[in-house]
Amino acid sequence: MSARRARLGVLVSGGGSNLQALLDAAGQADYPAEVACVLSNVPTAFALERARKAGVRAEVVDHKGFGSKVDFEAAVLGVLADAGVEWVCLAGFMRLVSADFLKRFPGHVLNIHPSLLPAFPGLHAQRQALERGVKVAGCTVHYVDAGTDTGPIIAQAAVPVLPDDDEASLSARILAEEHRLYPLAVRLAVTGAVTLDGARTKVAARVTGDAGALRSPGAPK
Repeated sequence: MSARRARLGVLVSGGGSNLQALLDAAGQADYPAEVACVLSNVPTAFALERARKAGVRAEVVDHKGFGSKVDFEAAVLGVLADAGVEWVCLAGFMRLVSADFLKRFPGHVLNIHPSLLPAFPGLHAQRQALERGVKVAGCTVHYVDAGTDTGPIIAQAAVPVLPDDDEASLSARILAEEHRLYPLAVRLAVTGAVTLDGARTKVAARVTGDAGALRSPGAPK
């Protein structure tokens, strides 16, 4: 009998390339999670087509149709509950989730952000990095808390900032690492290989096979 897989709900607002990375990973027989539901607050989001093509339930809960954030999130939570979702993955979801939402999934909401947090939280992280002249940028998968990109960090990947980079080229280089990092971080989280220790996380020593995947491109082995 195959092992039970954790059920993911992926919240999206746009193209969904990180969703696609999760769908591709979930298509592997040994991956410990499946995408049970994809939900978007934007009816035209291409991510919904990605879900439908993969045979995954795709739902729209348009925030514009609700008079309050409380009502919007209640509708979102209703869909996630109906789909039996256990873990929530934010993948380009352009709405902040509330503390009440997080209470429904304690320690089970993840996000990916295009910077090496805690540097450059919020919008336009790549632009922020270029404006500050950093030499190394990257991405971070973290647990979501009530702050903006302030939750405990699960995994990070670094990329060099090149002298001729603009926001588009740096974003593309970071995005390639996001597609690699998010499925790995989800694997660590749902299998219990990463645990919370206050504001930090600990990764179990048994995860030796994934250690190389956590290195930055070009890092020594």
